[in-house]
Amino acid sequence: MENFNVAILGCGTVGSGVAKILLDMNHELVDRSGKKITLVKIVDLFPAKSASAYNLPLNLFCGGGKDLTPAEASQYIDEIIADQSIDLIVETIGGTGDFLFKVFIDALQAGKPVVTANKAMLAERGSAIFETSNANGAMLGFEAAVCGAIPVIRAISDGFAGDKVVEISGIMNGTSNYILTKMQDEGLDFDTALKMAQEAGYAEADPTLDVSGGDAGHKLCLLIKLAYGVEVDYNHLLIEGIQNIKKEDIDFANELGCNIKLICYARKMNGKIYAAVKPMMVKYDNLLSKVSGATNCVKLENKYTGHHMFVGKGAGSLETAGSIVSDIVFAAKYGYSKKMNAESDFELVDPDNFEFPYNITFSTADYPGITGLVTTAIGDELINIETVSHNRHGSNKTLFSLATMPCTLAQIKRAIGRIRAKAPNVLLDEPVILPILK
Repeated sequence: MENFNVAILGCGTVGSGVAKILLDMNHELVDRSGKKITLVKIVDLFPAKSASAYNLPLNLFCGGGKDLTPAEASQYIDEIIADQSIDLIVETIGGTGDFLFKVFIDALQAGKPVVTANKAMLAERGSAIFETSNANGAMLGFEAAVCGAIPVIRAISDGFAGDKVVEISGIMNGTSNYILTKMQDEGLDFDTALKMAQEAGYAEADPTLDVSGGDAGHKLCLLIKLAYGVEVDYNHLLIEGIQNIKKEDIDFANELGCNIKLICYARKMNGKIYAAVKPMMVKYDNLLSKVSGATNCVKLENKYTGHHMFVGKGAGSLETAGSIVSDIVFAAKYGYSKKMNAESDFELVDPDNFEFPYNITFSTADYPGITGLVTTAIGDELINIETVSHNRHGSNKTLFSLATMPCTLAQIKRAIGRIRAKAPNVLLDEPVILPILK
């Protein structure tokens, strides 16, 4: 039987999970791929520490199991890329630096398939990587880069090859969803819910990439490329996080029959891409509103086959590793790469021109007739109002919100400008504007 030899670069949380699955499922993978998939080498700076997670054999580690210097690890990586007996490289080092970028390019230029969970690298520097993959006929597998164990990449690229994705909406960061669920269900403030997420192991000591929406933005860029064949610059994508969500926002959402979720949203219409990552009020009858805890969910609206939802664990050692092994089996079995050509003729729409129903929360001075002043300004911008909440008075200020019919953010901003012009000191804080996803 033909051998299919695999090397793993980086054996931390995910890499060690990949090694465990490859070793544990050796016989099953033969049946599924038609080849003997064998883990032959691992490069890691601290082999003993990495091996301990799943009791991995130290003899698989380059250097015989001793700690490596960065220079030694780099030399071993170069040898693996040059070794014609190694058929596929798994990259689980992580990061977007020049050294790792060169590893991707060198491996693909050598004709070796590369499988990775590195969403940041592919979202921020993926153009050259995808081009190199195409030019050399070397598969680039990244199922694990979006939502961990959920097979949404293959669903879009292969399962829906006979259809068109019209709209993407999803919860693609488990940390943020855990925090928002705690705020929703237990009435906690953001800081308390974040601390609980860190204690539960869902949030890093520095949670910025998760709570700012950056991690979700990386994933959305990859799904846009897959679904629409366009390459949206990560740095041009509207990304807003959950760090400014307050208890009163949760309360106003409940009044409207909504839960607040960090939503990845994209839609392609007439050559224009509407895309953003931001907190949205999601209606209870939208199943995304029911996704709780650290769970991820991707909802696709297709032209011919309608709505589809993919729900599961979006992170974790073995969860992410399972998707990587799936790509390894695919490469061993089929040995080809689907070309990822990117269309350049498209327009990324200014978020101010997105048309959504919106909820706007105002914090104002306790000003007689404030509701009338605000609703008049909204109406003057030809925005239809669906509902207005009761005013909440306290500490010499008033809190209230109103929900609009579909309109643009630009209209709302102009209405806020009208309010400030009419009563310059009435707005105590910047109004909180959240789209309503039905």
